[in-house]
Order: sequence, then structure tokens, then C-alpha cells
Amino acid sequence: MGTTSLNLPIIDLSSPDRVSIANSIRQACTEYGFFYLVNHGIEKDSVQEVFDHSSNFFSLPLEYKIKLARKAYRGYSPLYAEKLDPTSHSKGDPKESYYIGPIKDTASVNLNQWPSQELLPNWRPTMESFYWKLFAAGKELLSLIARSLNLDEDYFKKIGAINEPAAFLRLLHYPGELPSSEEIYGASPHSDYGMVTLLVTDGVPGLQICRDKFKQPQVWEDVAHVEGAFIVNIGDMMERWTNNLYRSTLHRVMPTGKERYSAAFFLDPPSDCVVECIETCCSDSSPARFPPISSGDYLNERFRLTYGSVADLKTPPI
Repeated sequence: MGTTSLNLPIIDLSSPDRVSIANSIRQACTEYGFFYLVNHGIEKDSVQEVFDHSSNFFSLPLEYKIKLARKAYRGYSPLYAEKLDPTSHSKGDPKESYYIGPIKDTASVNLNQWPSQELLPNWRPTMESFYWKLFAAGKELLSLIARSLNLDEDYFKKIGAINEPAAFLRLLHYPGELPSSEEIYGASPHSDYGMVTLLVTDGVPGLQICRDKFKQPQVWEDVAHVEGAFIVNIGDMMERWTNNLYRSTLHRVMPTGKERYSAAFFLDPPSDCVVECIETCCSDSSPARFPPISSGDYLNERFRLTYGSVADLKTPPI
């Protein structure tokens, strides 16, 4: 199956020329739905530390990992437990993952599960620190996305999309050699449900995108690794917000025979945030395609279509 390599736009989050960067984001989101993000403020050593801790966890025997089995969309999900493409006939995607939900600075009940300090020292503080660094980068990116839509930079803050952290961090591990040759995908074709996703990888290839999800046969293109860059993609919710102006692109991970680690940060709004067509994205000639809906109701509907069950309104990601 032949694929071509893709030269995605590179967005510099630290650039003082915010008008130019906003224009570049607009072009990237309308043409690809994907782009690279550089100078995001997260040091290479911090990323490596996260992958080291992630490897330490996934290297544990299954009997230890399964004690932290996913509940309320937090915790461990073993190999083949998920199938992102519900039409696939495979038994599931050959990857394992660990979900970390919203982290708050309050004494409220925390649904997150954590490996013990004795078993994996400093695992929790490393992940919590990484979560907040990604959240800060994501908020800055959303201000530029707002500008790219000819809105005030604080637009998403004003509508309550990022006032309360509702993001999920998902650690992912794709084994190298698989015992069965039945599986085709590391992660089957899917689009992300939410607002924006920031992806960090260890450099091992495998990620591919399909820019036209309605075209048959589908054309897949490789997303190359750019050292120090995050890979950002638009989610279905942002596509809906922008009246299909910004595209939520189909993507998948293909196994390469090499072990692969990544971390995906799903920056989604709280469940009570209303998603309705942004005023700069609709007009008399291009009316709103979708009625207003709350983030929670939207995500629940997507989960029902994919999994046949309703989510827990705590912004579980895909």
C-alpha cells in the first residue's frame, strides 16, 4: 500500500507576528486539519522524562497494570481493548494506553488513578507537571486559533471553553512485534471528537492522515517526525464550531515493527460549554449547518454511535 510523505505547515507559537501566524494556522486548518507546533515552551528533557516514565509503566507485568484498569475513563486500557474504527472486523487496536483526566487545584474528588509512589517513584508529579505545561501551550494556541477565525484572542475563554480544565492526557504504547499478523492498524482510522489535540511522539513513524475522508479509495499520507515539534490536529467539535471551515481529518497509526510511544493531549471544553456556529463562520450564503449543542451532549452522542454506550460527561477523549 503506497503512501506519500506530507509537508505539514510549521507554526511557531513564540512568534511575535501573531497576524502572520494566525493566517498560517487558518491555511493549515482549512487545507490539512493538521500542523506542527514549535517553540511551545516544553523542554525536550521534560518530554523525554514523560516517555521514560511511560515506558516504566507499560513495561510492568499485566497483573500490576490491570489493577489500574480504566474506570470513568481514567487508568489503564490493555491491548485490543479499544477499536477506534467501529466498522473494522479486527478484534481491536494493538496498543495499550493510560488515561489521565482533568487535574484541578481543588480538594474535590479526583477520579484519576495513579501507580503507587513505591512502584513508580515520581510518576504522578511528572505527569501532572506535563499536563499543566500542555494546557498552557494549548490555551496559547487557542488564542491564535481564535485570531485565525477573525475573533478576539480571548474568544474561547469568554464562551467558557477553557476556563475550567477539562482536558485528558493519554499515554500510548504500540508494541513492536505482534504475535498475530491479523492486525492491520496500530490505531484504526478515526477523527478526534473534541476541540484540539496536541500529540507528542518518540520519533518512531506510523502516523498517517487522509485529507479527504469522503473520497474512495482513501488516500493516506505519512506525517514525518519533526524534532522538537508537537503535532496538532483539529477535532470534530472545532469542525462543527467553524461550520466545517476547519477540518477534522481522518488519521491512523500503522505498525512499523518498531515499538512506539506517544502522548496525546485532548484539549476539550467543559461539558456545559455550548458549541454553536461561530459568527465569523456563517452567513446568509453559508448558514449554520448544525444546531447548538452542549459539549457533554455532543460527546455522549459520539460515544453512543461508536461504542453503543453513553460516556460519563467528564469529557472522555478519543
